[in-house]
Amino acid sequence: MTGTDRGGAGGAPGPLLLGVRHHGPGSARAVRAALEAARPGVVLIEGPPEADALIPLAADEDMRPPVALLAHAVDEPGRSAFWPLAEFSPEWVALRWALEHDVPARFIDLPAAHSLAWRSAEEQDAEGAEGEDTERAGEEPKAGPGDPSGASAPEVRVDPLAALAGAAGHDDPERWWEDVVEHQGHGDGDGDALAPFTALEEAMGALRETEEGGGHDERDLVREAYMRLQLRAAQRESARGVAVVCGAWHVPALRRRVTATADRALLKGLPRTKVDLTWVPWTHRRLSRSGGYGAGIESPGWYAHLFGAADRPVERWLTKVAGLLRDEGRIVSPAHVIEAVRLAGTLAVLRGRPLAGLGETTDAVRAVMCDGSDVPLALVRDRLVVGDVLGEVPAGAPAVPLQRDLARVQRRLRLKPEPQRRELELDLRKDTDASRGRLLHRLRLLGVGWGEPAASRGSTGTFRETWRLRWEPELSVRVAEAGVWGTTVLAAATAKAEADAVTARDLAEVTALAERCLLAGLPDALTPVMRILADRAALDTDVGHLARALPALVRSLRYGDVRGTDTGALAEVAAGLAERVFVGLPAACAALDADAAEEMRGHVDAVHGAVGLLGDTSAPGHGGLRSRWQEVLRTLSTRDIVPGVVRGRAVRLLLDDGVLAADEAARFMGLALSRGTPPADAAAWIEGFVGGGSGGGLLLLHDERLLALVDAWLTGVAAEAFTDVLPLLRRTFAAYEPGVRRSLGELVRRGPEARGRVTTAGPGIPGFAAGLDTERADAVLPVVRLLLGLEGNATARTGLDGNDLVGVDA
Repeated sequence: MTGTDRGGAGGAPGPLLLGVRHHGPGSARAVRAALEAARPGVVLIEGPPEADALIPLAADEDMRPPVALLAHAVDEPGRSAFWPLAEFSPEWVALRWALEHDVPARFIDLPAAHSLAWRSAEEQDAEGAEGEDTERAGEEPKAGPGDPSGASAPEVRVDPLAALAGAAGHDDPERWWEDVVEHQGHGDGDGDALAPFTALEEAMGALRETEEGGGHDERDLVREAYMRLQLRAAQRESARGVAVVCGAWHVPALRRRVTATADRALLKGLPRTKVDLTWVPWTHRRLSRSGGYGAGIESPGWYAHLFGAADRPVERWLTKVAGLLRDEGRIVSPAHVIEAVRLAGTLAVLRGRPLAGLGETTDAVRAVMCDGSDVPLALVRDRLVVGDVLGEVPAGAPAVPLQRDLARVQRRLRLKPEPQRRELELDLRKDTDASRGRLLHRLRLLGVGWGEPAASRGSTGTFRETWRLRWEPELSVRVAEAGVWGTTVLAAATAKAEADAVTARDLAEVTALAERCLLAGLPDALTPVMRILADRAALDTDVGHLARALPALVRSLRYGDVRGTDTGALAEVAAGLAERVFVGLPAACAALDADAAEEMRGHVDAVHGAVGLLGDTSAPGHGGLRSRWQEVLRTLSTRDIVPGVVRGRAVRLLLDDGVLAADEAARFMGLALSRGTPPADAAAWIEGFVGGGSGGGLLLLHDERLLALVDAWLTGVAAEAFTDVLPLLRRTFAAYEPGVRRSLGELVRRGPEARGRVTTAGPGIPGFAAGLDTERADAVLPVVRLLLGLEGNATARTGLDGNDLVGVDA
């Protein structure tokens, strides 16, 4: 803005108003040049004044942007706001200039104590209303609760940048701003350092005048009144002049002569809440507009490059791009870089731009380095144009005790927060890995989703865990929220688990919580959780609830083995739960409609898997669980009032366990598919027996009796009933692998006689033979030995020979 206004009282210089657009390298360079030229005695910056005590930390050698000021309500940490600052943010440059020149610096925006309380009241009043995403140029949005990047912004009638660009004859506001501001300053050190601010102030003044008839946003008026009061106070203190760095939209309001009495009247009666502030790390990705940040920019990585490049920014940028593409295996030579630089420069000239911008360099990269493909270009945008740079804050920055404990544990376990998504494989037999797993589980229980469990590669054992990690800036808010539960991660997770057990809505939630307590290593929480679990289990009579709760409980017993946890009480509750399921299941399966029957089949599968893991538990009074469960399955398989899908599943489970002979299973199928059975019931039985992704297709493929029964029943279904059973059959057979479906179709096409030849002596279909080729079967023994980790003679060690490898056919 205009450099000095000598019209101040007593000849004191007027304020140096530097209107900027947040997070712009051109604005940042211009601010630094203006401050060097004017050498003010005080620097005022748009931001929460409660953060004044945190300003000296910006000079700490361990402070590396991007960072953000975090303000949160003491009584409700989730009600929070961020003020992000990057290395190329004008406010950060002004802050560092003041610290380097020993000049007092202060924040002068409306206090966070007011803005957070005010926003809370507005959100309650406007609940359900849709917010506007439009941001005034230079206006910093303050994030709403739980969303540090996307606060609701004041509704505006005019986008200032669009209006200015339109007046200059440009239809792209972003491109126009880059040309006139952000791309300036490379190789051109001459000229008036204050001229850009003077021109921008005049333009913004004209724009604000066009809005006078419609009025301004109330919050803007209040914020600007507070800024004017702070500006007056600073002018009284400093004889060397005052510089103000703020959004360009506010500059005309700060220049306007308004009485202090009028400003104080606007501030009277504002809501207020107690707040805490600190510095937290931020990321380039969270600075981007695509991340939902209202005052964000399209290309933080590109802007950081423009700000940091001493000269030849285009050449240096394209060299970075070439390095990235080479690292990803693409062939990119120095000649490609040279040609891309030429093309970008030519495009800039053709488009009338002072410097090749991101659009020109992107077009050049696509044409020269990516062979016209947008696929590698997407990688360039993700890694370089936006980027995953994560800032750092010094250890001395204020933090809630829980955050300090988390940082200490992270350092001890060498588990550094990183913005890139990465996978972490843990071997829980190692102390460090086990501690890492417990930390991640505790944080998930506290709602801090730093890591998400993933399927382990190469192992399904309980001694391995795989996590997908990614640290997001808003997790700092989640940590602050979790601070109400305790001052350490262990204490907070324990208290949270106990509270969750009390408020759990059903038995399955309590059992899942018990499992999480074991995973997180919370023995002090497990005792009260188990007490609540036992009480809930004793009172709950819904077999569905009990069946849903049992699998998590049994999994917890397995986790206890590898983690060395005492699970005696857990085994007792699990066995008692299983007994109650056994007693209540037959009655619960009677007279169910189709949807309820399908749900009950899922419960039967879940209980079967749980009993298989639980085995014949040694819990007192609960021996022989597996045999009693098999009796329950026999009962289900023979009751006509049990839906066909459940009866079919019971028969299949008994067959898989070896309790039911193949001939007996065929007899059950024959009864279920007899002519006296309604077609819909028969189709449901088939779905229960061979459906649900349980390997039923292979069973039909290798047992011609069962396939013949299904084939004979299907061909005998009346035409009028066929359309009713077709959806069920389609759903059943659609779950099979394509190869299984193809082989079944081939067997059915050949007819019953061919099927008999295939399974008895018929080599009619490739892949099937009359007998076992033991010589070829013996050839796989070295592979088996390798898989089992055995040495020496496999037959001597395992008793395996080719005759044991039934069904092997190369």
